[in-house]
Formats: sequence, C-alpha cells, structure tokens
Amino acid sequence: MLHKGSSAYEEKEFFENFQSRRQRKESPNNAMEKPVLLELLGNVHDKDVLDLGCGDGQFSKELLDAGVLHYRGMDGSKNMIDSALANFQTDKAAFQLGDLESLKLKESYDLIVSRMVLHYIENLDHLMYEVYKALKPGGQFVFSVMHPVITATFDHFSGKEKRSHWVVDNYFETGKRVEAWMDHSVVKYHRTIEDYISLTLRAGFKIRNLKEAAPRKSAFADEEEFNRRSKIPLFLILQLQK
Repeated sequence: MLHKGSSAYEEKEFFENFQSRRQRKESPNNAMEKPVLLELLGNVHDKDVLDLGCGDGQFSKELLDAGVLHYRGMDGSKNMIDSALANFQTDKAAFQLGDLESLKLKESYDLIVSRMVLHYIENLDHLMYEVYKALKPGGQFVFSVMHPVITATFDHFSGKEKRSHWVVDNYFETGKRVEAWMDHSVVKYHRTIEDYISLTLRAGFKIRNLKEAAPRKSAFADEEEFNRRSKIPLFLILQLQK
C-alpha cells in the first residue's frame, strides 16, 4: 500500500515497528542527527517552542528538561498524538493533530523545530512562509531532512538488509519519490541542497548554519557501524533566523 505523509503510522503494526526502531540508541536519528540539532538549538530556557512533526512527544521531554517555557507539538498522525498525550501530562506541553501540508499558525514562537519531516511535504513553500510569519523577531527555525543524496535516486533500496553502498543519481530531477520502508511504500519529495536554501531565502530567513551530521565515534559502540555511517551523509540540518 502506498502511504503519503503520516498515514503509515495509522497502521498499528507499522507504528509499533517504527517506535521500536526509533528508540534504538544507535539509530542514526539518536546517534547522529539529534546531537547536532540540539547544539544548533542552543539555550532554550524560557522559550516558547513549536515542534512540527512531534511524533510521540519524546523530544518534548528533553526540551522541557532544558528549561523550555512552553512546548507545543503538532503531528499528522493520530497514533502519534495519542501516544504523546498518554505519556506526557504537564501544563507546559500541548499536543495537537494537524496537517502540515495546509499549516496555519496563529500564535508566535521563539523557536520552531522540525525533525525529519519536511521531505514528506509537497508544498514546502507554504510551510516556510507560515513558519516565518509565526516566529517572533530574531526567532529561529531549525529543521532536519533526509540528505538529498539519499532521496535523489528512483531506484530505492529494499530496506530488508543493511546497505553498504549507495546509488546517487537523478539528483537534479526533483520531485516525488516512492521508497520501500518496513514493508510499506512511502512517498517522499526529493529536493537538492540548492532547493532547500532557495526555499528558506524566499521565505525571508537568514541562514545561520548548515550541518550534515557526520557520525561521531563516541556515539557508536560498534566500530563497523560507525564506519558504515561514515560513507555518506544521511541528514541535512539547517539553522535559520527571522
């Protein structure tokens, strides 16, 4: 079955398998992407934060522990929002179901963050403008996506075994891709690095930093896994300012 956006997470088996994979210590999201993203976020004490694609809310706990004044998480998956609401009961956090494709933001925030979501969004121009409008002057938008060298090819990996080689082709042919993931087919949208930069500039942002989350040996107990993750960038992370 072909899934677009967050629809795959509404299937119980897929949702449970994803949760199990995502919580592994050496998951690339935990070992590579998150440490770099947290460094770019910097001091979040007393900030109002919006998390676009918040998932089950696990990231909210880390931000609240770091002193966030108020956290709002938004996700397109009802299963994710139900899980977040079940796990976190605090007046400093709120979670809501929302379609990021048609995002409308009325409140203002010091910081907006999005982790590994925007490559699922077809109309990213609209989202960028909404985020820019919703930020307070000087506010930051920090987001991560699958690195364009990963999303480029039409001939995607089966996902059934660990890959040791990657094909990078059709890089400048942007648009829809269908990828096999945990026995499902999911729709993603390939953009070049130049595309992401242009999108942010058109929305009015200043670019403060760009990171590719190179693996750090200290994050891996298995040297073979560290070496495998050193072969190709998995993430593109941008730090933007209004």
